[in-house]
Amino acid sequence: MPKYHIWTIGCQMNKAESERLGSHLEQLGYEAAASANEAELVVLNSCVVRQSAEDRVVNKLANLKALKKSRPDMTLAVTGCLVNADTTKLEERFPHVDYFFKPGEYPQWLESPKELPLPEKPNVAVYVPIIQGCDNFCSYCIVPYRRGREKSRPLAEIVGEVRELVERGAKEVTLLGQNVDSYGHDLPGKPELADLLYELNELEGLLRIRFLTNHPKDMSLKLVGAVASLDKVCEQLTLPVQSGSNAILKAMGRGYSAEHYRKLVAEIRARIPDIALSTDILLGFPSETEAQFQETADLLSELNFDTVHIAAYSPRPGTFAARKLEDNVPPAEKKRRLEYLERLQEGIASTINARLKGKTVEVLAEGEKGGRWWGRTRGDKLVFFNDSRDCRGKLIKLRVEKTSPWALQGIVEG
Repeated sequence: MPKYHIWTIGCQMNKAESERLGSHLEQLGYEAAASANEAELVVLNSCVVRQSAEDRVVNKLANLKALKKSRPDMTLAVTGCLVNADTTKLEERFPHVDYFFKPGEYPQWLESPKELPLPEKPNVAVYVPIIQGCDNFCSYCIVPYRRGREKSRPLAEIVGEVRELVERGAKEVTLLGQNVDSYGHDLPGKPELADLLYELNELEGLLRIRFLTNHPKDMSLKLVGAVASLDKVCEQLTLPVQSGSNAILKAMGRGYSAEHYRKLVAEIRARIPDIALSTDILLGFPSETEAQFQETADLLSELNFDTVHIAAYSPRPGTFAARKLEDNVPPAEKKRRLEYLERLQEGIASTINARLKGKTVEVLAEGEKGGRWWGRTRGDKLVFFNDSRDCRGKLIKLRVEKTSPWALQGIVEG
């Protein structure tokens, strides 16, 4: 039986697509291998949203060059956002790669799946793509150039897929899209994400529903209402702000102001008081001044997010920012700003999580690590606990005994 190995970097969409590709390969008779050294087919699912991610992909390809030379019969393929419509330059740069195929597609040398290539034994928590591509074209972002314009999957198809995953053992689903708030605008009848949530909430056996990523200019109050009213939809939202400066937001092409963002957060918290919010920050954007950076720091201090994903700007060839704007914030300054925000958020997260000490939380156990079970709360807090039972896929009540900025430790109640 031939073996395959998929190396994945980047967003949850990449992870979901790698899982589906692996399931398809297994349906074709392949067996998963733990490393590239053991595989006849090696696939790299790449990310280039930041220079650091692209560097890791390039280094991985360089490391595989020797393996390919020693094993010329091994098939090496690359997908993900490194791959654009014209692969000529990639073929010249990486001649040891046999195939390049676009993200979200299947290798051209394999027969496309006739049915959904879902895993036979899915994880407790699974990712389900609901919309591909993005129409926003933020000035710094390469994703629309790699994944194309927005294309939603039919609502009934998604519901059927989630139902099948639940029947196979999944308990939680995270709906994915570069901008999930645009879901359905291109479908007959124009269903919204909220409509999909109402349908999924009725599925027997499904315990939890999440979705990401949202766009502040597109999130509707109907969606907020769905999160507030549906019992299976978790009280947790990812709402990237990117900057607290209106000037920088305008240069980024985000389509909203810091005031709009603050108002949206206030409306969300008024409807869902115990909501856990996460956000993304992109610092060091071209010409970002110290005062503009401080506006971002002030916004984080004011809004108190549970989680903040922070990255330093790096030009992405082909984007508006790379073509028209000078990358003029020095690397050392970007590093200083990044470390400042990380320290700031560590303090905020420490305070938020400390409030949970002594409280009872409900955790969906997803697996074991280091001899302990781990899972997440409805607010997406990572929790570790001990239990001699098989807890996988079960909702467990825990009393929080220890907290940190990144995780909680709990004791099983009862």
